[in-house]
Amino acid sequence: MALLTLLSLASLLSFLTLVHARIPGVYTSGPWESAHATFYGGSDASGTMGGACGYGNLYSQGYGVNTAALSTALFNTGLSCGACFEIKCANDPKWCHSGSPSIFVTATNFCPPNYALPSDNGGWCNPPRPHFDLAMPMFLKIAEYRAGIVPVAFRRVSCRKSGGIRFTVNGFRYFNLVLVTNVAGAGDIVRVSIKGSKTGWMSMSRNWGQNWQSNAVLVGQSLSFRVTGSDHRTSTSWNVAPANWQFGQTFSGRNFRI
Repeated sequence: MALLTLLSLASLLSFLTLVHARIPGVYTSGPWESAHATFYGGSDASGTMGGACGYGNLYSQGYGVNTAALSTALFNTGLSCGACFEIKCANDPKWCHSGSPSIFVTATNFCPPNYALPSDNGGWCNPPRPHFDLAMPMFLKIAEYRAGIVPVAFRRVSCRKSGGIRFTVNGFRYFNLVLVTNVAGAGDIVRVSIKGSKTGWMSMSRNWGQNWQSNAVLVGQSLSFRVTGSDHRTSTSWNVAPANWQFGQTFSGRNFRI
């Protein structure tokens, strides 16, 4: 009887573990760390458009002015594109706004190093410094304009996005370049796969920023996409592009839980 009870308990625990593993998780915030922040792009952030992540017009893509360019130490050669951060001005009462308000930004650009200047005097984005070059309206929410540069505390947080993951399909018949935007949860993605209605799943390679490419001929087939975030969660969007899709179109898929 004791053996049967133990076997039953083990089976129940195995079942519960399996059930739990099938429940999609949510992205959890990271630890607080220290960095510095500057600003760019002008008072309307128009100078932040485009950028090394490939998002183009940040207004029409839904990112608005809540954006930042990351230094080499944070950019991860572009894999950090889409990651979200909570940032507070820290330990500078002369320039920090009272109450240390938080801002929430998405990584949309790269702040390149300037090796002609020392890291503590103009070369703010030089390795190994963690640094945020914020859209100017976001910097002004945490510090005074005249500060120029301030120390900050930051942490990774879950990205809260409205609507589904967006897939913009560019290229031509033998070359599909898919821009992936509006990703919730971890925000940054490490793997993308594509499937035509007449093919199996095919891994895409990252071209630059969050542009992913495939050389398969998929014209005339409905398209499905599978996206994996840096937290290893995966979202599959089945048949989001109809068989008559055209290059230059954008399609919305299933987003991550937050």
